[in-house]
Amino acid sequence: MQTLPDLLATADACATDGDSGDYARLAACYDLATETLSKLGRYGASRITADRSNTYSRISGDPLAAAASARAFSIVLRHDNRAATAQRVTLHAAAQVEATGLTAPAAAATYAQMLCTGAYTAAEAGDRDRALEMIRDAGRAAALLPEQPGGQTFSVTPASVTLYKVGVLWSLGDAGAAVHAGEALHPGQFPTAERRGRLHTDMARAWWRWGKPEQTAHALLAAHRVAPAELRDRPSIRAIVTDLAQRHPHAGGVRELVRATRLHPAR
Repeated sequence: MQTLPDLLATADACATDGDSGDYARLAACYDLATETLSKLGRYGASRITADRSNTYSRISGDPLAAAASARAFSIVLRHDNRAATAQRVTLHAAAQVEATGLTAPAAAATYAQMLCTGAYTAAEAGDRDRALEMIRDAGRAAALLPEQPGGQTFSVTPASVTLYKVGVLWSLGDAGAAVHAGEALHPGQFPTAERRGRLHTDMARAWWRWGKPEQTAHALLAAHRVAPAELRDRPSIRAIVTDLAQRHPHAGGVRELVRATRLHPAR
């Protein structure tokens, strides 16, 4: 978080000669800022960075940069309880990327990512049929991508699509189906600590919605081991830890989780 201002200042300084690639990179930096601020619950600031990303992606003229900006903006809209608007933004961006022909790997990966984001956004909007259709389409698109992508904004794999499916299903209220979808996933399928932590926190959300406190606690402990910030900095995950401690203090793993996170229920 402390390095974001320096990153944005450097990217802004580099985008002074009108080069479209520089503006696309500047937009990507603002996308990163938007996602980071949203995770931290800094929603007012994330709306500002999302707006700036949209501005710079339009200046760049790059449809992939525009799609990435739309994805970041949809995250802000979801947190602002505007899931239906977020769905429209995501679907429009996905259609714009599809119109490129998807001949380049970067375009195909961006399209697959937009389908994943669109599926989750549709689930949040309560559009069950569209959500399930899009996550199936995302799976088919990901199966056609290179196994080791490089040099592109989004790295989409069948495993990452399945992780989105977990989120889609628990968002739709199908917690048992979400757990079943995620049981075949393992941390080695995800290249970064953040994604490995997200695997565990998404499974924890599914277990929690299913009413399984012990499994929830163990999933959160696994997340804490690989990516402590996923528990420390995300308000929604901190809330689950607090609820566990309040409502199920004697369930397996809960005391260890509270000690590890130093999060205690309000008195």
